[in-house]
Amino acid sequence: MKKIKKHQVKRWEISIIELKNNSGRRFKVTRRLPEISVSETKMFNSKKKAKKQFEEWLK
Repeated sequence: MKKIKKHQVKRWEISIIELKNNSGRRFKVTRRLPEISVSETKMFNSKKKAKKQFEEWLK
């Protein structure tokens, strides 16, 4: 008798948020894997760099 185990499919949630304060704007890019409560966040001063990271994580 064979047992087959399927690998759990990872589904990332990715978000980008603009934060404003007196000293300027920053951009926060976060990816989460809610099934196992894991997340990674990166902060950027440039909107261009934040969008680049966001697009990279979507691939």
